Amino acid sequence: MEFLEKLYITDSWLGLFHTVTAIMAMIFGTIVLLGKKGTQKHRKIGYVYVVNMLLLNVSAFGIYNFGGPSLFHVFALISLVTVFMGLIPAIKKNNSKWYGRHFYYMCWSVVGLYCAFWAEIGTRLLDIRYFWWAVLLATLLTSFAGARMIKREARRLNLA
Repeated sequence: MEFLEKLYITDSWLGLFHTVTAIMAMIFGTIVLLGKKGTQKHRKIGYVYVVNMLLLNVSAFGIYNFGGPSLFHVFALISLVTVFMGLIPAIKKNNSKWYGRHFYYMCWSVVGLYCAFWAEIGTRLLDIRYFWWAVLLATLLTSFAGARMIKREARRLNLA
């Protein structure tokens, strides 16, 4: 753990767990986003993504970078809701709109994860004077790129 502290990556086992689940969620979320939809592989990798997102977001509630609950905790809660809103329609499949809801919520869940990645990088590397502006810019660019990709894929899947 001392080696990771010197690299300013993490200073606790919870932080290390949070980092590992974030990396796993980014890997599996990207694979699901870019891969063929509806296959057995998609479902299996998707469940690995969901488990990592749940663990990642729950662990976020135990991490306090600014001395107490912060905006990051609000985003962790939003992320949890987004993951559940994408998961529930895929499990229930109770109406004709389930696939579209699943698609959009899960895609935005991955985009949100990438936005959180920029915030995490910002907390590690940037002075607080530049942090908010840099994270805001990176988040806006990531959201814009994500929206374009989601829209293009939705058209391809006849969801738009």
